[in-house]
Amino acid sequence: MTTSVVFVRKDASFKDMAAMLRSRRISAFPVLDDSDRVIGVVSAGDLLVKEAVQAQGTSLLAALRHVREDDKAAGLTAADLMTAPAVTVGPDVPVAEAARLMYDRKVKRLPVVNPARHLLGIISRVDVLAVFSRSDDDIRDEVTRVVLPGTAPDSARHLRVEVTDGIVTISGSPQGEPATRAILEAVRHVQGVVGVRNRFS
Repeated sequence: MTTSVVFVRKDASFKDMAAMLRSRRISAFPVLDDSDRVIGVVSAGDLLVKEAVQAQGTSLLAALRHVREDDKAAGLTAADLMTAPAVTVGPDVPVAEAARLMYDRKVKRLPVVNPARHLLGIISRVDVLAVFSRSDDDIRDEVTRVVLPGTAPDSARHLRVEVTDGIVTISGSPQGEPATRAILEAVRHVQGVVGVRNRFS
């Protein structure tokens, strides 16, 4: 999560937002109300709707195909242009859940807010993907020392774990089918795991 976040107020002007996007080299920012609560997100794409409508030779019919795009084309402030409500997460949300939310809602970033919806930071796709830079040794250590003993203590000593490029291969003889399912599911949720190979006998 990035804690130094560029944001705008709901009354920020189109011109100021366009200049800020360029000068700060960012592609979007959260919009805050007068109580510092996150109420939406304005992206470069939201601002481009106006340019697309005004551009010579652009089909107005195509640009106004959706009512929301029509509204954005006429928008003058952040409140007019923002996508609302903002898709947000809390500070304790697991990385995998943040990734799922980004994929499902087709967003590139998620403002991180507290229960009062006050801005704490922002998480991007790059932040989410950073978990996959975790070393194979770290992943193996967590699987063998934490996950296996906590998930299937009777089976842990009968299993062997190898990790290559984030792919966990587990072999050995777990104590029954329920233990097998529990182990595979738990290992899949370890941060940095790309995949799990079942080599149980």
